[in-house]
Amino acid sequence: MQTIEKIGNFAGKTFTLWVLLAAILAYLYPGNFKGIGAYVVPLLGLVMFGMGLSLSAEDFKEVFRRPKEVALGVAGHFIIMPLLAFGLSAGLNLPSEVAVGVILVGCCPSGTSSNVMVFLAKGNVALAVSIASVSTLLAPIITPLLILLFASKWVDISVGSLFLSIVQVVIIPLVLGFIIKKFFAKGAKGGQKAMPLVSVISIVLIVSAVVAGSQEQIAKTGWLIFAVVVLHNTLGFVLGFFFSRLCGMDLAKQKAVAMEVGMQNSGLGVAIASANFSPLAAVPSAIFSVWHNISGSVLAYIFSRMKDGKSGEHAKKIAS
Repeated sequence: MQTIEKIGNFAGKTFTLWVLLAAILAYLYPGNFKGIGAYVVPLLGLVMFGMGLSLSAEDFKEVFRRPKEVALGVAGHFIIMPLLAFGLSAGLNLPSEVAVGVILVGCCPSGTSSNVMVFLAKGNVALAVSIASVSTLLAPIITPLLILLFASKWVDISVGSLFLSIVQVVIIPLVLGFIIKKFFAKGAKGGQKAMPLVSVISIVLIVSAVVAGSQEQIAKTGWLIFAVVVLHNTLGFVLGFFFSRLCGMDLAKQKAVAMEVGMQNSGLGVAIASANFSPLAAVPSAIFSVWHNISGSVLAYIFSRMKDGKSGEHAKKIAS
């Protein structure tokens, strides 16, 4: 088990590389990866099950300790990213399937790797975990309604179908993982050590399946989708950071909110698109999955070198 844990830690640290490599291989040799498409939903279920194993009651205490800041972070996430997605889709006059895909990823909850990025950024990890957890639990209700609000211009939306998809893919595996950890703690420890590796493999397979299934469409519109994803993600980081600053949060909390706003659960976007829309609608989520881990790592490095000016001034006053 120690060997698996070490491999999992290595895979987690080099996660972006494996996702990028899988995407390139799937694009060049789509026939070898298309079959994985049938397993996208259960693969994401495995990722969410792993997230459930990592959750504890302690993670949710932060919600009650600072409900205002958690609520602001969740609200910022579900307001900023969907609005940006709609604005980019309408403003750039994107093809309907691409527009739906961009809006879809914009309406998803916080990304599964955002908490790690907040830790690397020296941000407030407790706040980040709470925002990610609450946004994920609210996703079955809020995500379908946001998709209905913003994407109905391009396609007919079935809120009930979206709700069921998210419950099956996110909530049930998440709750199962949480219950197993709660009542079978000893057995869950072994699972927790293996889950980082399982999660990395699952997400890599999901991305490769989507890229392979949409290789022809990516060849035609890939650069356009990539540019939109980069804009969407970057603006999400920037607006999330300044939104939290306007709300009076300190630098550590600003870092947490920026990451939680800008990073999406793109795997969920892929699963929803695969189950409810066209293969092309899943491409923005797949590209987002690759890109936001690259941009998140870069931003985490920049954030880690930032110091809170207010804290420094306060320290100088105490010293004098």
